[in-house]
Order: sequence, then C-alpha cells, then structure tokens
Amino acid sequence: MKTLDPAASAISDADPLAAQDVMPLSVHGHGPEPASFRHKAALTLGALGVVFGDIGTSPLYAMRETALSTGGSVPHPFAIMGGLSLIFWVLMSVVTLKYVTLIMRADNNGEGGVLALATLAHRSPGLGRRIKTLIGIGAILGLALFFGDGMLTPAVTVLSAVEGLSVESHALQPLVVPLVLIILITVFAMQSRGTAQIGRLFGPIMVVWFLVLAVLGLTSIMRAPQILAAVNPWYAIQLFAHEPWTAFVSLGSVVLAVTGCEALYADMGHFGRKPIQYAWFFFVLPALVLNYFGQGAALLLAPEKAPVAFYAVAPQWAHMPLVLLATIAGIIASQAVISGVFSMTRQAVQLGQLPRMEVRHTSATEYGQIYVPRVNAVLCVGVVLIVLIFKSSAALAAAYGIAVTGVMVIDTFHVSLIAARQWKWKIWHVVGIFGLLAAIDWAFLASNSLKIVEGGWLPLAIAATVFLVMETWRFGRRHHQEIVRKESLPLDLFLERADKTPMRVAGTAVFLNARTDVVPASLLHNLKHNRVLHERVILAHVTVDDTPFVRKDRRIEVTKLGKGFYSVNVHHGFFETPDVPLALTNARAYGLAIDVDHTTFFVGRETLVPSQHPALGRWRTWLYIQLAANALSPARFYCLPPNRVIELGAQITI
Repeated sequence: MKTLDPAASAISDADPLAAQDVMPLSVHGHGPEPASFRHKAALTLGALGVVFGDIGTSPLYAMRETALSTGGSVPHPFAIMGGLSLIFWVLMSVVTLKYVTLIMRADNNGEGGVLALATLAHRSPGLGRRIKTLIGIGAILGLALFFGDGMLTPAVTVLSAVEGLSVESHALQPLVVPLVLIILITVFAMQSRGTAQIGRLFGPIMVVWFLVLAVLGLTSIMRAPQILAAVNPWYAIQLFAHEPWTAFVSLGSVVLAVTGCEALYADMGHFGRKPIQYAWFFFVLPALVLNYFGQGAALLLAPEKAPVAFYAVAPQWAHMPLVLLATIAGIIASQAVISGVFSMTRQAVQLGQLPRMEVRHTSATEYGQIYVPRVNAVLCVGVVLIVLIFKSSAALAAAYGIAVTGVMVIDTFHVSLIAARQWKWKIWHVVGIFGLLAAIDWAFLASNSLKIVEGGWLPLAIAATVFLVMETWRFGRRHHQEIVRKESLPLDLFLERADKTPMRVAGTAVFLNARTDVVPASLLHNLKHNRVLHERVILAHVTVDDTPFVRKDRRIEVTKLGKGFYSVNVHHGFFETPDVPLALTNARAYGLAIDVDHTTFFVGRETLVPSQHPALGRWRTWLYIQLAANALSPARFYCLPPNRVIELGAQITI
C-alpha cells in the first residue's frame, strides 16, 4: 500500500479561527490601526449582545435572593452589607480571575467550552489512564449540566423580567405566566429562521441595558453612599463569623450573580479572547457592580423592598419602560443560551457522544448560526413545563444554581491539569491558586445541594437524563462496532481475492466505512447481490479530531491499496459540519481525481435487534436501538448528494 503525497502546488489554508485574529492591513485606504480598532470594536459590541446576556440579566434576581436568604423578608443592614460584599468578591474571584483571566488562556485552537477544555486537558502529557477517564466523565457530565442550564435560563430570566408587572399592580399578577409562555414559545418558534438579522440588534440593545443598569445603580448609590463600604471583604467575613449557617446557605443565592460565566469561555471562538475581556473589564463589570451596589443602597433605605430589589432602584415613571427593557434583555439572554446549546450539541454529535442529528445553518455569513430542530423542540417543551411547574422566578431560583456550580467545578479541574502539564506552572502555584478556586466552587456546590428538595432536583434530573442517554449511546456504539468488526471480512484478505471478482464496471464507487481495517458491509452486500465492482473503489472513513477545526492541508489522507482500491481518511474538527463530497473533491492534490456528480455513494442501513442476553442489559439495549433508529441517516449527515446514494440494508443482533 502506498500513501500519496499532496502535489507541490497545493496551498495550505490558515486555521479559520486563527484568521479571526488577523486584522486587515488597510480598509478603504486607511492604515492598520483604524481598521484594527473598528474590527475589535465590532467584536466587542457583538460580545455584549451574545456573551454577556445571561450574566448581564443576573441583577434581576441575584441581589433579591441574596438579601432574602441572609436577612429574610426585611433584611438587616448588616445582612445587606455582607451579602453585597459576597456578590462583589464572587464577581472578582470567579468571573474576573478564574474565567476572564485564567480559563480563557486555555483555548483549544481559539475555541472554548466544557468539551473544548476537556479535549485540551486530555492532550496533556504524562496523564494516567484514571485521570483521562475522569476528564472524559467530567466532559460528559459538564455537557449534561449545560443542557439543564439551557432549560432553566430562559425560564428564570424572562420570568424575573415580566414579574415586574405585578410590582406595578398586583392585579396584573395572573398575566405573568401566560405572557412568559407566549414570549418563550415565540422565541423557540423563531429559531428555525435564524438570528442573523435580529442578532445585529442584540449588541446595541445590551449596551442600552448595561448603561441603564449603571445609571440606575449610580443614582441609588448617591442616596446612600455608605453602601460602598461593602467593597471591604471584612463584611463578608463578619457575616460568616456571626451567622455561619446563614452565610453558608446564602452562597446558593450569591452564585446567581455569576450565572453565565461559562458563556464567556464557550463563546470565545466567536469573538476572540480580547474583545470579551475588553467588554468585561471596561463595560459589563462596572455596570453590574454599580447596579448591585445601587440595589444594596435602595435596600438600606427601604429593607422591606427586598422582594423587588431590582425595581427598587428605578423611579416610578421609569418602572414600565424598565420592565419592557428587562424583558427584551431576558429574551436576548435566552437566545444566547439556546444558541450555546445548539453549538454544544453539534460538538457532542461530532465527537460521538450523541446520535447523529440534523444541523441546519441559518446564515451564510454569520459564524456559528445553526439550528438543531430536535434539540429546539426538547428545550421548548422543557422550558414550558418548568414555567408551569414553578410559576415564579423566586421558586425557580432554588433550582438554578446547582447546574452552574457543577460546571464551575469541572472547569476548575480541567484547567488545573492544563496549568500543571501544559503551562508548566510550579506545582505550588497550581495548588495554591486552583485549590482556592476549587474550594470556592465546592462551597457553592455544597450550598446549592441544600436546595435539592426545593427545586435543585430539576437540573440534576435533566443532567442525569442527558448523561444516561450519552453514556448509553457511547457504550452501545462501542459494542455495536465491535460486533461489526467481528463479523466483517479483514480488508487485507479481501484485497487478496479482489482479482476473482466476476465483473468490474466503469465508474467510481464510494463506500462509507466506520473502520479502516475491515471491508464495509455495504460493499460485501453490493458484491453479493449485484456481483460487480466498480473500476475505482474508495473506502471513505471520517475521523473527528480533538480540535475545533482542521486545516485544509490536513483535511484528507489518501492511501492507494492497489487493484483500483483507495482508502480515504477525511478529517474534520468537532466544530465543523462533515461534508464528504467536498472533501473528496480536494483529493485531486493527492493524485485522486473524483467527479462527485458521476460517483455512486454506498451506505449501509442497519436494523438492530436485541439478542437473548444483551451485553448492555435489556432496557439500555432498547434505549440504544431507539436512539440508533432515530439517528439522522449517514447520507444526510455527511452531505451526500441524494441522487447519487444507494442504501443497502443489513440486520445486526446486539
């Protein structure tokens, strides 16, 4: 067998993510600095509309829940100061230090998120098998928790905003839930149309939102400037010293101020590290701090307003416009989380953690604009049920924190391995910094675990369901492929007998092959029933690399097997949509010219039946069969031309 080298004239394309950081030398005659500034400004504005939607709407409920948990319905000034001090220092330690400063350094070819971080950690040298197993489990568990967060965020943010109507008049209270349901169902119904057009408005709207937060907060602080003393961490320490149990329980509410911190890292590939950091340090963080301190000042003057802390900072005339703006901001936060779930689903499918699903690209120009119909339907049903079950943001807040803190713990574990093994930090630096951050994460997780009975069971139930599906698919797929391997003919043995084929017809045939060492079942079935082989037979195997994107010069590997047979290994990243025909057209540089319009693609359609003693157990085998039966067909998933595909069926007992 001979591996063909690419032609000398082949041009290697740059990594598409790296290209995002390359600024044009000139734009309309201007020098590099203005173009660079405009480019960064546009990315920063976009980040405000997408990345910070979740954490930017936390003031709707975080201070309210913290004040109620530390001081009851009428909190004491000591409780207000201590709770506010906790919120401030959590923003500084968890978001600013851990995510914006440290974790965003750990980019997987420019991409972030729990799966990207896990694959990066998995590549660390010197890791034992047990640690690698923990990394894998952490990635799946983090993804499962992220799905739970994807259902909770739209419900709690929109509920918190619309509940402002009942503050204006209690007679409007019965309208809150119906309005929330109408808004959320409309948001999910619009997903199939994409958000490319609406997305351009997200940034400017969130700019207005953060400016309003800052102005309202600053105005309130001026009426009670003594609230600024809460910057001193001594107030938080004193809260733990005098009321340790109350302070510990309140951590479950304080963590609501950092919901959405995972989005800062997950969306790094869309906007780059610097624009997100600029937006956080110079715009979002100041606005959030001013608003939280403004809410604290309002509660110092009127502690009985704790249940409506967010709206307590606004004058009477601005109340209804603020409700409208908060609702729009809540919709934007929901959209950002929904898009994040779509993106994470695509990654999980590409990495083999979930069955193949239809992924639609809703924009030809906007990066990351995708729509996953099945996931959208599940999210819509789940969010509607959550709103109907809990009916208020206060009841839902108890369920919100545990998913966020779970992901925080997993991220800290992964990035500590990267710091020790890849950044070459000294061990005492790793233990000191990440040990402290891990202690904070575990404290939050422990505090939120107290709310399992009150509603914390919900994200755990969602995460457990997703985890069960993913693990069943992974183990089932592995067992399935092992059965196929045992029942398949070795490729070397088949090539030895290829000359004895009765007839070879003109043309090119491509057989998708799950393994490179055996003959595809579709090829054997075609040979058995039609008794012919094409002049050129290409065995195509698709490999998902542990990087977000694969460069064009590394996209394809061609191996000449002899007797008209070729093995083609197509590589793509877990952020990419696999397109086998497009990859094959690039094989010309490797000495293999393929005309896709005159090529026949053969794929297998397997019917799975349970054995008498299934290895996965009866109910998990049933679940795997259902997942496999509802998976998207290989022809659609790999973008094969419909008029050039032949499907050959087979029955497999598992």
